[in-house]
Amino acid sequence: MPERPAAAGHRGGAITSERTVVEEVAVSTDHWIGGERVASTDRFEDVSPIDEEVIADVARGGAAEARAAVAAARDAFEGWGTTAPKERAEILHRIADGVEARLAELAAVETRDNGSLLRSHVRSVIPRVARNFRFFADRLLALDGSADAYDGNTEHVTWDPAGVTVVISPWNAPLMLATWRIAPALAAGNTVIQKPPEWAPLTASLLADIARSAGLPDGVFNVVQGIGEEAGAALTSDAGVARIAFTGSVDTGRLVARTAAEHLTPVSLELGGKSPFLIFADADPDAALRQAINQFDNAGQVCLAGTRLLIEGSIYDDFIDRFTDAAHAIRQGDPREETTDLGPLITRAHLERVEGFVERAKADGARLVFGGGVAPELGGLHHRPTLFVDAPAGSEILTEEVFGPVLTAQPFADEDEAVALANATDFGLAATVYTSDLARAQRVSEQLVAGTVWVNCFFVRDLNAPFGGSKNSGIGREGGVWSFDFYADVKNTVVAPLTHDRSTEGEQEGRT
Repeated sequence: MPERPAAAGHRGGAITSERTVVEEVAVSTDHWIGGERVASTDRFEDVSPIDEEVIADVARGGAAEARAAVAAARDAFEGWGTTAPKERAEILHRIADGVEARLAELAAVETRDNGSLLRSHVRSVIPRVARNFRFFADRLLALDGSADAYDGNTEHVTWDPAGVTVVISPWNAPLMLATWRIAPALAAGNTVIQKPPEWAPLTASLLADIARSAGLPDGVFNVVQGIGEEAGAALTSDAGVARIAFTGSVDTGRLVARTAAEHLTPVSLELGGKSPFLIFADADPDAALRQAINQFDNAGQVCLAGTRLLIEGSIYDDFIDRFTDAAHAIRQGDPREETTDLGPLITRAHLERVEGFVERAKADGARLVFGGGVAPELGGLHHRPTLFVDAPAGSEILTEEVFGPVLTAQPFADEDEAVALANATDFGLAATVYTSDLARAQRVSEQLVAGTVWVNCFFVRDLNAPFGGSKNSGIGREGGVWSFDFYADVKNTVVAPLTHDRSTEGEQEGRT
């Protein structure tokens, strides 16, 4: 995921300092700290990618707001951390109820804020927000630290609340990706401070309203808005923070890890990808084509996207022809329209970044098959779906994350070459394999360096499964018990059998 430059100052307009109305939904634009709305002297503009209009003037937090949020979260931790798991789970389910009750509002605001498809928000993205809370509420109650016997002793595992958790979330699916971390942290008994993305901050504010209505105690969930270099840096450097979960660019991830190391604060980092999409000659051609076209989803602003199409040589030319025809049928436009398949990129700066990748790919000798610039009939921030072939080995377009609707295609001769091409980047977030030979699928999957491998499917994962990246795609795994392993302090208690043998007791005391 790319860097997020500082937002511009206020340009004026009829926007109050405390709230805005987006798609007929009132949204507070101040922080949420200790159960209260907190303003800041400085503010920043939130610009909708749909029409590049300013839709909110948002409180711009810094060191002072970060300190206040950490203090509020620490004050609330003792009460929340000792709350019975059953009661914590009930509150998380009520938050999920609140998300579902306001699904249409959340979807409308997030679409206006980040430009993703409204139909996707309504049908899958916002429902997943509620599912995050329900899943981890139920998973909390299912934690099993059953006693094991060892040499006459018993051992029992518990997951103790760790403390204050900072969640720094991205803009491409702001609420869903934030709650993927917030929900298990709250379930584990931690208190949470979210630093939402400055390019799409509004649904975090609505989540604070929902959490309060659900009965979450004051200070257990806090929202500090602002720029990453200011609010984010202040939060990650605070010694009172026990856990940090970050999704974003590799460079920023390194900064977060370096800052966290000062206090030995554990971090969970998801840092993007450059995922391969392998298509063997024996694959179902129609299924492979449909899923390959889906890699343009969300205008390519998906960390997991298989942006490198690796196609067996015997079907390469035919697949490229069919893929090109299918791409020309993609409908670009206003993401609020049901018929739109592809919306805009998030900001003007990000559009320019994507165009920079395209121009450098041309200069490096890659051949443009289709796309390659702003959609002329739409203008604005709409970039055309783009495909490059014949890119030189090791070139930037094959190795670095573009985070836009830009794919590459390469032929391979056999399994060994397919695996070599797939692993030829510094990323390892995901990989997709299409083949009708399950033995081949297993052989290839075992050799791919990736946190998730999909075979004949894409974007499918039970929340019990581990999720995370290899190499530069991140550190750590979350999902199911792995989330509790990160957000909690895992404790093993060993109990020796009771004995009335005084000589044995003496020996034990002597060893102590």
